[in-house]
Amino acid sequence: MTRTREPTFFGQPRVLANVFGVELWERFSFYGMQGILLLYLYYEADQGGLGIDQHAATSIVGAYGGSVYLATVIGAWLADRLFGPERVLFGSAILVMCGHVALAVIPQLAGVTIGLILIALGSGGVKSTATAIVGTLYAPGDQRRDAGFSIFYLGINLGALLGPLLTGLLQEELGFHYGFAAAAIGMAIGLIQYAIGRRALTGAARAVPNPLPRNRRPLVALIAVAAIVLVGIFALAGLLRPDRLSTIVVVLSILTALAYFAVILSSRRVDGTERRRVLAFIPMFIASAAFWSLYQQQFTVVTIYSDTRLDREVFGWTMPVSWVQSINPVFVIILSGVFAALWMRLGDRQPSTPVKFAAGTIIMGVAFLLFLPFAGTGANGVPLLGLVGIILVFTIAELLLSPVGLSLSTKLAPAAFRTQMVALFFLSVALGTAMSGTLAGYYSADDEVVYFGVLGILAIAIGVLLWLISRPLQRLMGEVR
Repeated sequence: MTRTREPTFFGQPRVLANVFGVELWERFSFYGMQGILLLYLYYEADQGGLGIDQHAATSIVGAYGGSVYLATVIGAWLADRLFGPERVLFGSAILVMCGHVALAVIPQLAGVTIGLILIALGSGGVKSTATAIVGTLYAPGDQRRDAGFSIFYLGINLGALLGPLLTGLLQEELGFHYGFAAAAIGMAIGLIQYAIGRRALTGAARAVPNPLPRNRRPLVALIAVAAIVLVGIFALAGLLRPDRLSTIVVVLSILTALAYFAVILSSRRVDGTERRRVLAFIPMFIASAAFWSLYQQQFTVVTIYSDTRLDREVFGWTMPVSWVQSINPVFVIILSGVFAALWMRLGDRQPSTPVKFAAGTIIMGVAFLLFLPFAGTGANGVPLLGLVGIILVFTIAELLLSPVGLSLSTKLAPAAFRTQMVALFFLSVALGTAMSGTLAGYYSADDEVVYFGVLGILAIAIGVLLWLISRPLQRLMGEVR
């Protein structure tokens, strides 16, 4: 007999290429815009910015970043209860594109407000559903899963590499709105390529795992309208001050995560084995939030650091601030294949997921301690290679935790909460990202030893504690590694 081999994408299911593509362009637009967002907020008007107070600007960026991941809950719920992951992914990509168009063409704070709301809602939907769809491509126990997620993560970082390079250059040469327009065009490209190939996604990608009964839909619509009205009232009452936004998102993320864990753990559709796996996820949720609260400071503290403390001259040419944010994706692209090959080669002998999470959190703490030797240097006195080395350590920590966390959320997910379990992982990212905006308010160039030292030691302590309880967590996870 002649065996016909199924076409693959780097050894993975071929349909991964389509999801890989839409995520690549969504990340291009997301990181391209975010690379210049903080600068747009706090640069003065004569530099093309809005002149917002720096503390308020970092709070806005942290709140926005946290809201993106918080919105994964909405996207996941819509996917699991109403439309299925594939339809939500397509609609969310359209919202992202519209948000970038708003930033590009609507001036001042109106464009920022409309654009960031649309992008946050859209990106949240893309994130939760794209990850869940990748999870549906693999059977339980398929050893390719972690490697597949690492390749998927490579697509994310190709977009993250190219986005800040192009938008940063356009911002320097032509102005901020040209950079935002480039992000909009990138998302349009991603949307077109996904629309062409979306029919190949069938089965679980289009299924609605836990359909909402029709008689409950009016109640859900009423709750959604009430939430929008409540936010409007808070805004009109002046309670949503820019300098408080990141802290508000921190509180919302915590409350939402607690509610989600309670709903999943108490559901009659979750059996005993699934419940134990969800319980095992709680300590890793906490470690993940701690990790992201440091890692996401690339878009708050590290951006300010690059603008004011870093020597960005390369052979007499001053590199745009946003280009610093492309350093991490370069390392991810180089190392993600190494990590994917390592996990494939080790197979059953690779470290358990709790140990990977612990190692990632510890190394992230070490990365913050590496800022200490440069404390006290003058303005623009930190060597570029020094920051490049620190970001390399950021990347090693990231590859131990982030793609592994995405994969873990699909492996531990109860059948009735497949997409929403992915949203729980993203809630840890929402919490950490919003915290990065809040913590940035305490950063000062005159007090870097305390700032980087305390946060680095706390992250190391959390990672060590997770490492110590890794074996009991593995028993709760059962056969899932």
